[in-house]
Amino acid sequence: MARIKIVKKKTNTFDRFESDRHIRLNRSWRRPRGIDCRVRRRYRGVLRMPTIGYGSNRKTRFLLPNYKKKFVVNNVKELDMLLMNNDKYCAEISASVGAAKRIQIIRRADELGVKLTNRKSVKITRFEKAVKRVTK
Repeated sequence: MARIKIVKKKTNTFDRFESDRHIRLNRSWRRPRGIDCRVRRRYRGVLRMPTIGYGSNRKTRFLLPNYKKKFVVNNVKELDMLLMNNDKYCAEISASVGAAKRIQIIRRADELGVKLTNRKSVKITRFEKAVKRVTK
C-alpha cells in the first residue's frame, strides 16, 4: 500500500499583528479589524493572515512522521485503550507523570506492543540514579 506523503504547508505560527511591539498583546492570533490596517488589507511586505489554503491534507493532518496519531497517556489504564488501536495511534506520556509511574507505563507499553514517542526522559534517569545511590 502506497503511503501519502506528509506535507506540512506552514510549520511556524501566525503571530498577532504588532504583538512584538507591545508586551500587553499576547502572541496568539487575533484578526485585525482596523479600517486602515495594512495586514487586514493584505499589503505586500506585511504579516500574512491565516487562510484556508494553509491547511494540511485531511488524510495526513494529525499524523506524526511515523504515520501514527499521538495519544497522551496519564496512567497505565489509559494505555490499555490502545491495545486494539496500536496500528493507528502511538502513546505519549504526559509531562505531569512522575518517574515511578512513567516506568510502569513503559513496561506496560512493551507488553501491549504500543509505540511510545517520549520513551527516554530526564525524570527516569534521575530516578534510576537515586535508586542506585540508595542501594549502595
